[in-house]
Amino acid sequence: MSMMIDKALIEAENARRQSDLVQDYDALGARLARRGVDIEALTARAMGFGVAVPSWGTGTGGTRFARFPGEGEPRGIMDKLDDCGVIHQLTATTPRVSLHIPWDKADPSDLRAKAEEVGLGFDAMNSNTFQDQPDQAHSYKFGSLSHTDAATRQQAVEHNLECIEIGQQIGSKALTVWIGDGSNFPGQTSLSRQFDRYLESMKAIYAGLPDDWRIFSEHKIYEPAFYSTVVQDWGTSLMTAQELGPKAQCLVDLGHHAPNVNIEMIVSRLIRAGKLGGFHFNDSKYGDDDLDSGTIDPFRLFLVFNELVELEDTPGLDLAHMIDQSHNVTDPIESLMISACEIQRAFVQASLVDRVALEGFRQGNDALMAAATLREAFRTDVEPILAMARVRAGGAADPISAYRASGYRAKIAAERPRAAAGGGGIV
Repeated sequence: MSMMIDKALIEAENARRQSDLVQDYDALGARLARRGVDIEALTARAMGFGVAVPSWGTGTGGTRFARFPGEGEPRGIMDKLDDCGVIHQLTATTPRVSLHIPWDKADPSDLRAKAEEVGLGFDAMNSNTFQDQPDQAHSYKFGSLSHTDAATRQQAVEHNLECIEIGQQIGSKALTVWIGDGSNFPGQTSLSRQFDRYLESMKAIYAGLPDDWRIFSEHKIYEPAFYSTVVQDWGTSLMTAQELGPKAQCLVDLGHHAPNVNIEMIVSRLIRAGKLGGFHFNDSKYGDDDLDSGTIDPFRLFLVFNELVELEDTPGLDLAHMIDQSHNVTDPIESLMISACEIQRAFVQASLVDRVALEGFRQGNDALMAAATLREAFRTDVEPILAMARVRAGGAADPISAYRASGYRAKIAAERPRAAAGGGGIV
C-alpha cells in the first residue's frame, strides 16, 4: 500500500502561503521585467526540469567508521520507492529513480507496478562490483572488471549484463558503471595492463547494450583504492567512451575530483567531445563527501549549470541528471528534497544569465563585467519561481514544512522495524 502524503494536507499548507507567494512572485516578476526577463518563461523552464533520485539515498549513510541508522529505514526497494514517491510528490522535480543492483533487485513487474503506484519512472541502472555478495563465486577484493583473473572479470561482466536485462524490463535506458578497482601500493599492478583488462571487460558489456541504450563511464580520483584508480579522472573516462563507441559517454560526479578542480571546464570539454552523458550531483568540502547539493559550494553548482545552459542547444546533448549522496546526520528524505530544489535553483539561476551582454563583455575582453554578469544571475533570489513551479505542478510551496507537518517519518517508523546500528560502510 502506498504511503503517499494526503493531497489535502499539501493543499492546506500551500493555502497558508499563497498570499505571500503571490506577492513575492509578482515583485520578482516586476524586477525581472526591468531586465527584460519574462518570469513566466523561467517558471515554465523550472517546471520542465527534472533530476533523478538515488534509491540508496533514502537510507541513512555512513562513513568508514560507523553508520547510525535512523527511524523508519527502508526495508527494501518497495519502501525506497515509497520514500522516493513522497520526494517527487512534494518537490515535483524528481520524476525518476536510479536503481542499484543487487541492492534493489526484485521482480521487474513488481518494480514497474510500484513505480506506477507512486508516480515514478526509472533512470539509469547502477551496477555493483565494489562489494562481494553472499552468492558470488569470485571476490572483488583485488578488482572486478580489471581483475587479473579472467573468471572474476567475466563474473563482473555478467553482473553488468544482468543490470541491463533488469533495466530493459522496467523502462531504463542507461547503465552507469563505477568500479573501485585500483591499487594501494606502487608495483601492486601494471597500470597499463590493468586498464587494458578494464577496457576489454567494458567492450563485452557494451556489446550487450540494446540499440537505444547508453553506458556511462564514471570516474573517481581515489577511494577505495588509494595509490591508483583505474578510472581516476575525466581523461581516462573520455578515453574509455571514445574507444567503446557512440553509445558510451561519461558521467561526472561532482565529488569525484581533486579539490579545486575546475569541474565546469570539464563539463564544457566533454560536451564538445560529444561524450557528456550525465551527472551525479552532490557537494563536498574535502573529497567525495556526498553532502547535500548546493550546501557547501552553491556557486560551483551554478557555474556547472551556466555551462549546461549556454550549451543546451548542442546537437545530440541528452543529459541524465541524477543525485548521488550519503546522509549521515539528517533525514534522508529531507536532504534529497533540499538537494533537488538546490539543483533546480542552479538551473533557473543559470537561465537568468544575460547571454547577449555576457558575450559582448567577452568579445570586448571586459573580464570584470563578464564576471559581474554571472554574479547578477547567481545572486538573484529565484525561490518564488521555484515555489510557484512546485505549486502549479501539484507539489508543495515549502516541501520541508509540508513533509514535517505530514508526520510521514513517524508513520513509517511505526511500520518499519528499526535497523540495527552497523559498523563502517557508506551505505
